[in-house]
Amino acid sequence: MKALHIRVHPTHPQKRLIQQAAELLARDAVLVCPTDASYSLVCRVGNKTAEDRIRAIRHVERSHYFTLMCHDVAVAANYGKISNSAFRLMKMLTPGPYTFILPATRETPRRLQDPKRKMVGLRIPDHPLMSGLLELVGEPLLGSTLMNDELELPYAEPDDMAAAVGHAIDGLVDAGAIGIELTTVLDLSADQPVLVRAGKGPVAHIADLA
Repeated sequence: MKALHIRVHPTHPQKRLIQQAAELLARDAVLVCPTDASYSLVCRVGNKTAEDRIRAIRHVERSHYFTLMCHDVAVAANYGKISNSAFRLMKMLTPGPYTFILPATRETPRRLQDPKRKMVGLRIPDHPLMSGLLELVGEPLLGSTLMNDELELPYAEPDDMAAAVGHAIDGLVDAGAIGIELTTVLDLSADQPVLVRAGKGPVAHIADLA
């Protein structure tokens, strides 16, 4: 079955279309949605079947861990143990193109944690569609960057995504072309932040913020 193609305004997404995407997720859909870094595959946290579908689309094994996309730091604190210093840093950097590695709380399903370190990746994206969708859904969403395996880069053009994975997803939320930069990944599990991956989020000022 061909995926539903939902075209939204890139900076002021229509509320009725955000509602449509939220209703699809409530019915356990797998969607492709825009973020502040690139397009991502998303589904509800508790939907194991949708999670497995995303793994199949991404061609990743059980050792690949998803990011939990959250509406704000308060929601993220339910899933990651955030120290006072990490909280201050996250408040300064979010919403934004950063992924934070933190010790998982009991609220985080075991299958979403690093089995050795018991860590989880958390995101608070700065995109009007995702912000509105997360607020409406009322819980985090599992996210995984939609990658072009041949180029080993994220997809940028919605039409290319529709051609590549339209048969395997339930909906594509199209906000136009987005860049192909990945998020900056910061490990906040220790006293000082550790840069795991440099990406779209600036890092030069982070040492001063910590």
